[in-house]
Amino acid sequence: MTDAMHLDWQPVSSPARAPLNGHYVRLEPLQLAAHGDDLWLALQGPQSDPRLWDYLPYGPFPERTGFDAWLAANAASSDPLFFAVLERASQRAVGLLSFLRIAPRDGCIEIGHIAFGRAMQRSPASTEAVYLLAELAMATLGYRRLEWKCNALNARSMRAAERLGFVYEGTFRQHMVIKGRNRDSAWFSILDREWPTLAKAYERWLAVDNFDADGKQLSQLKTLHG
Repeated sequence: MTDAMHLDWQPVSSPARAPLNGHYVRLEPLQLAAHGDDLWLALQGPQSDPRLWDYLPYGPFPERTGFDAWLAANAASSDPLFFAVLERASQRAVGLLSFLRIAPRDGCIEIGHIAFGRAMQRSPASTEAVYLLAELAMATLGYRRLEWKCNALNARSMRAAERLGFVYEGTFRQHMVIKGRNRDSAWFSILDREWPTLAKAYERWLAVDNFDADGKQLSQLKTLHG
């Protein structure tokens, strides 16, 4: 290792099981008792997105018993560390997401297991939920690398990663077998040196004055971060 490659690096802390507050959403550590009813309605109810489970390694859940068992296991886990996403206006849980592959020694962490109800999709709420976790990891805790991975066939997730400022790094071929099917995994990342500029773009996009009276965005996030 050359001097130029040497890092005076110290391991960082794991994220705490604690709430995070934004303007549009509040993230709370996932709890079956507190969030189960709302999440069942948002993710499996009659108005839920039928495509939600297509690329996730679990679901859909035709019965509440199976859904509750899955939710309880997620709530008990520390890696992945799950958060319920509560809409501030209604105080209802409308989705969930997690940190995973948490590596404080290397300063690497991933955002994943994203399951947003239809009401969250293509909304400030979904963007702010990711922003709150990213800001915690990169600015507050000091991680060096934030990752996003998805099935390379999942066009929606690929578009979301790029819109959110993650940089595509390549595809791991035949990476996993999910629900009996091959998964090639697309890898994206944000590095610590990239986050301050990107965070400002998120904050400008999430500002109340970036939306008109009908809630339509005036500036696109991708335009703001370039």
